[in-house]
Amino acid sequence: MDRARPIILILGPTAGGKTRLAIDLARTLPGGGECVCADSMQVYRGMNIGTAKPTEQEQAEAPHHLIDIADPADDGFSVDRWLDLVEKAIEQVRSRGRFPIVVGGTNLYIQALLEGLFEGPQPDQDLRERLGAMDGQELRQWLMRVDSASAERIHPNDRKRTIRAIEVFEQTGRPISELQQQWQAGSARDDILIVGLDWPAEEINRRINARVREMIERGLVEEVRGLWEDGLLGVQAREALGYKQIIEHLEGRCPLAEAVEQVKIRTRRYAKQQRTWLRRFKAKGNSIWLEAGQESPQDLVQQAVTFIDSQLSPHPRSASGGG
Repeated sequence: MDRARPIILILGPTAGGKTRLAIDLARTLPGGGECVCADSMQVYRGMNIGTAKPTEQEQAEAPHHLIDIADPADDGFSVDRWLDLVEKAIEQVRSRGRFPIVVGGTNLYIQALLEGLFEGPQPDQDLRERLGAMDGQELRQWLMRVDSASAERIHPNDRKRTIRAIEVFEQTGRPISELQQQWQAGSARDDILIVGLDWPAEEINRRINARVREMIERGLVEEVRGLWEDGLLGVQAREALGYKQIIEHLEGRCPLAEAVEQVKIRTRRYAKQQRTWLRRFKAKGNSIWLEAGQESPQDLVQQAVTFIDSQLSPHPRSASGGG
């Protein structure tokens, strides 16, 4: 581990206070820190309210990276591109003697940062064209037949990843989920400290409902309408949680109240999936998990700084020291 400037990775469910903790840590850690976004939708310009992007005021409190770096009409932004950019951002932050504070985020992005990307065989153009001509149901059935683990993980509407998983199986005779597990087993990096925020399900659900109401009050519908009417949302951006449901309302497929309720429901489901996925990190020695529902923001920062300090020095300094 780079014991002087490890990456601080903030994890936790959506609406759990990760942005606030990251900014407070950036302002408190000795030497200071800079926040690095690990969210696949906060990279898009103009998608502000619905992605819970740090506000201008929040971004003024601490430097932020990898926000507003892509056009929402561009479907070419990928995890590969983000991984290249995040490594450069981390190097730049470290060069200034500061802590890179990566704020999760999108599970795929976090996994790529922690374990790298599974490359797999080169694309088979003939097979890819044949798969591309099939409808979603046919692809789904094929994937379930050859790789049920990937079928559970990949969204039914995600044609790109579905086709890639089938392609890998047909070329190697082995499920991509199995190959990825072998890749991940030996590739975890050792320069990361994880600060996780734990929330009881009932409490995070209340926070999610309140956040969605606040988003509507701040103008989420108007934000989506502007992007939608101007044709600025590509396929990926249109699928973003909150945007997809509001677009369904704008296209006359449901009343606004129903769309808002669906945003709440799907966000709660997403938070549940996040909590399940995050369990894998709780037993790791390079992590601390804070009871966010029982502590004040100031206490959370204090505990996080104490933990980080304990990992860097055999004789921890007082967590009250600021930067």
